Amino acid sequence: MTYTVNAGRIVIAHRGASGYLPEHTLAAKAMAHAMGADFIEQDVVLSRDGVPVVLHDVYLDDTTDVSRRFPDRAREDGHFYAMDFMLEELRQLRVHERSRHSGSEREQAVYPGRFPLESALFGIPTLAEEIDLIAGLDRSRGRSTGLYVELKGPVLHLQAGMDIAAIVLNVLAEKGYADRPQQVFLQCFDGPTLQRLRHELRTPLPLIQLLGENSWGMGTDSDYTYLRSNEGLAEIATYADGIGPWLDQIYLGRDAAGAIVLSDLAARARDLGLLVHPYTFRHDELPAGISSFSELLDIFFMQVGVNGVFTDFPDLVRQYLCTLTERVP
Repeated sequence: MTYTVNAGRIVIAHRGASGYLPEHTLAAKAMAHAMGADFIEQDVVLSRDGVPVVLHDVYLDDTTDVSRRFPDRAREDGHFYAMDFMLEELRQLRVHERSRHSGSEREQAVYPGRFPLESALFGIPTLAEEIDLIAGLDRSRGRSTGLYVELKGPVLHLQAGMDIAAIVLNVLAEKGYADRPQQVFLQCFDGPTLQRLRHELRTPLPLIQLLGENSWGMGTDSDYTYLRSNEGLAEIATYADGIGPWLDQIYLGRDAAGAIVLSDLAARARDLGLLVHPYTFRHDELPAGISSFSELLDIFFMQVGVNGVFTDFPDLVRQYLCTLTERVP
């Protein structure tokens, strides 16, 4: 099956099947493929020698053992940046479940009920390796699974003399994906990077403007409050095919009477012909006022009418959509 940018109700495996295996490992991507994800996400940063690797953050602190293997390589801000390491060095690192440091500096898993934090089974894949894995599984399983690529920290990369947008497009071209608009999305939090992809680099691939909060410090000049306004959405529609809002920008909680409160962001985007792919749907981290994962999915698919969702649990969303098909012809 081939998925088009107009396909409704797609399942996007957020960092792979990251609810079950450490995020962005090849194992998590293979599991997502087996679970029937329509698209599998790749967050991309560059190594010091300019190789695209799949990693959620521009730094390595929270998902690898970098502080133990290279204790003297942190920058002044205390972070270990992927772009400061050659690919050969990145391959020495072990990837584990996302963690945070407690007051005692001991690592604690962000999601304690997931894969054991102590595991040392996994490494950092390159973008090319991950594409090869997904293409190979497509061949052996008779599928046509989409790529959903995010360019991380494009401004930071440009400041280091590395053009992540052009480099990623080159890898996609080498793998035969650069002209597959039905099978690849490109996403970014930085509006100017998406505009450049559309107007200067002239990619035919559909583009998604990710929407965060200005308080998050995303390393971009993009004003997310403005981008969520009518004027901002109209501007997005001149260069992108859709938006990727934080789900809390749509589901606002419950009022005093217990009724669900929703914003009109998705409706206004749809009126402009934009796709809506909110993030991130986790059955082990439900928003306040939501009693079950299926209730959350009902709100977004049935009431809001989104086109797809990013989820750590692609199997559960796939199961939900199958039951939804049975309920709603």
